[in-house]
Amino acid sequence: MSDRQHLPDVPQPPRLVAANDADRLRVNLGGLVLLRGASVAFACLANLGMSDRIMHGAERAWARATARVLGLELDIEGLDLVDPSETYVIVALHEGLADVVALFHLPLPLRFLVRDEFFSWKTLGRYLRATGQIEVSESRDLASLRQLYAGATAAIGAGESLVVFPQGSVLGVEVGFQEGAFRLARSLGTRVLPVVLAGSHRVWEHPFSPLVRLDQRIFMHVLPAVDAHGLAPRESRHLERRMKEIALEESSVMPRRFDPDRDGWWDGYRFEIDPDFPELASRLARRRAGPC
Repeated sequence: MSDRQHLPDVPQPPRLVAANDADRLRVNLGGLVLLRGASVAFACLANLGMSDRIMHGAERAWARATARVLGLELDIEGLDLVDPSETYVIVALHEGLADVVALFHLPLPLRFLVRDEFFSWKTLGRYLRATGQIEVSESRDLASLRQLYAGATAAIGAGESLVVFPQGSVLGVEVGFQEGAFRLARSLGTRVLPVVLAGSHRVWEHPFSPLVRLDQRIFMHVLPAVDAHGLAPRESRHLERRMKEIALEESSVMPRRFDPDRDGWWDGYRFEIDPDFPELASRLARRRAGPC
């Protein structure tokens, strides 16, 4: 196992591998139609000047079609807590790209904050640009932050909700939240909608493996929205703890767990371990400190 692992930053999409011969046709169909074909279709809709309402409707239809082809069982709780007329900053746990399929089942027009490296993927990047998703630069310089806030402000002004993955990583539930999502919500004057996701890592194990598994169950639990102005760091930690407790309590769908011996240490990537997992946090701290 390599000491350093990272998400691909080349303009070619990663390959998909079926778990068995019986699944290969469905996986290939999904890759051809629901990934490559859909990205071209969204680009065409954008070039035709279709309204955001039509684009968001097409995204929701795509998510439902993808769930059917992949045989996903979506166990969704708390949709009654969502006000379709309100805009939110949606703070969600993150395990993989299949999270997006589940989140598009929220009765809201969504705009995602997406790491800049994904825009370099040929297929996914075409979709991201066509639908105006908001690029998040790893450098976090002043110019990129201004661009991010401008895009977020425009999306909220258009009645859209922003999706932010505060862990910034798919390593596992042990990765701690970054405060930026809550600062963004406070600056925009929107409420935070917490969403717990678990099980999506088993659908597609990228970047750890190209393996695609069909007929998996994804658990999504929507919590009551909270006022971002009341979420000082201590309160946001309470919210993080509660979200992860729910994920770990869901006995039939376990969240992804970070095992550095299996996954590598991801040196050079910006992440911290939640202090509620002290043994792993201590191991990471010792590694980063280097030899004595």
